[in-house]
Amino acid sequence: MTLLDTTPATGVSRGMRLTAKAASLTVLPSCLWRLLIAVGIPVGWGPGSELHHTHYPGWGSLYLLALSVFQECLGLLALGLVQRWGEIVPHWVPWLGGRRIPPPVALVPAALGAVALIGITALGALNWNDVMAADPDSPSEGFGYWLFTLSYAPLLLWGPLLAIVTADCARRRLIHG
Repeated sequence: MTLLDTTPATGVSRGMRLTAKAASLTVLPSCLWRLLIAVGIPVGWGPGSELHHTHYPGWGSLYLLALSVFQECLGLLALGLVQRWGEIVPHWVPWLGGRRIPPPVALVPAALGAVALIGITALGALNWNDVMAADPDSPSEGFGYWLFTLSYAPLLLWGPLLAIVTADCARRRLIHG
């Protein structure tokens, strides 16, 4: 028995399943980067920064862990657009189990999320070096800079991939029933 039925929803192509999985995986590198900080592994931030390894582990680690778990949960929601649990409430949910989820309940937040993610990550990418230069304790060069950049770069794909999966889900559920 599993918590969620991972059976693909009716009419979902293999390509869309892979796209949804890719969308959910784009959040993983930045979460892993945060977890490195949470356990006190140096990742290039200077002593004046709140992200310097001498501040961790500590109470701030709980924040980094909670933020990473929250981000992962949001990322995994893309899978609901291509699997049965995104169309039918799982049977173990009290009072609602087995009921059909109306398409707008999934599609509106997914579409708004995709638009927000595209805007936020594009703005972040355009200002990346300016933001890094503004904080003298940020890793503005070397290994730390590249680790930080490569950990956050996959987030640029999260919004567009979510938009593709959302559009396919809308096509399937609104047009084809």
